[in-house]
Amino acid sequence: MYNEPTLKHWNGRVDSETDLDSFRYHQRVNVTPITELTIPAKESKTFGMMGFKCDEGVKRNKGRIGAAEAPDYIRQSLAKLPCHLPAKTKLVDVGDLVCEEGEMEAAQDRLGAAVARILESEVIPIILGGGHETFYGHYLGARKFLGPKAKLGMINIDAHFDMRPYEKESSSGTMFKQILDNDQNCGYLCMGIQRQGNTKALFETAKKNKVDYILEEELSLGEMEDTKHRINEFIKERDYIILTLCTDVIDSAYAPGVSAPSPFGLDPKLVRSLLRHVASNEKILSFDISEVNPSLDENNKTVTLAAHLINEVLLHFKS
Repeated sequence: MYNEPTLKHWNGRVDSETDLDSFRYHQRVNVTPITELTIPAKESKTFGMMGFKCDEGVKRNKGRIGAAEAPDYIRQSLAKLPCHLPAKTKLVDVGDLVCEEGEMEAAQDRLGAAVARILESEVIPIILGGGHETFYGHYLGARKFLGPKAKLGMINIDAHFDMRPYEKESSSGTMFKQILDNDQNCGYLCMGIQRQGNTKALFETAKKNKVDYILEEELSLGEMEDTKHRINEFIKERDYIILTLCTDVIDSAYAPGVSAPSPFGLDPKLVRSLLRHVASNEKILSFDISEVNPSLDENNKTVTLAAHLINEVLLHFKS
């Protein structure tokens, strides 16, 4: 089901009603149903924010559900942040897609169609999940827009490969294997992988599928130049990049509100650095954030962090 956008969750402090430099996000956002999107002026940049209210994939993956609630909570938190976007940059909320009665695959297909529609309007998709099954719909939209021949790179900041078998059913832990099994023009880089979050069989699956990955213990702010080089080498071989952040990659002290908390997760400042680097690349096409679970959060820690990280992507996108 598609829910048209509303300003209900876009509110906060007003320091000035006329001075753009004093505006917060809730004063800069507009709402436009996805069917009414138009191609923006060439000199401007427009972000289209869409919610994907689904965690059926998490449920199937035996995780803790609640991520379907995240889009509105993230909007509420982002709304209150000071907006440092250039005056010509626009932010449009295009509404939500809702998974009904466990029909995850149908919801993913609808998300794919919506992402393609956003891209066709020359608007940049920013997708608010939802469980990490969000990414499969994200991918479907990018591939539909690009066509089958474009070399597409998938960059995932995540503690997990999400490459489990899907013969019985797909879930939030299967989508990258689904994609690689069926799309020969896709490459996959995953950063933040934890040994204790993936079986030996999953590491073997990653090897067989020629997945590039960086372990959590190999990542640090002090070693960012080497990490950036590895990212750049991956991007160099692709025509376009789609970026996804699974918030369970972050240390559970900062992100307790996720399905699978990570006691040895990444520091938020490191994740911010990774996002800034990937988002600033000229080949970046779109971004999604997934696995924020407000029902498991502590004092809105995870929701607030998610909003701050989305802000970083918006500020650095193709900068």
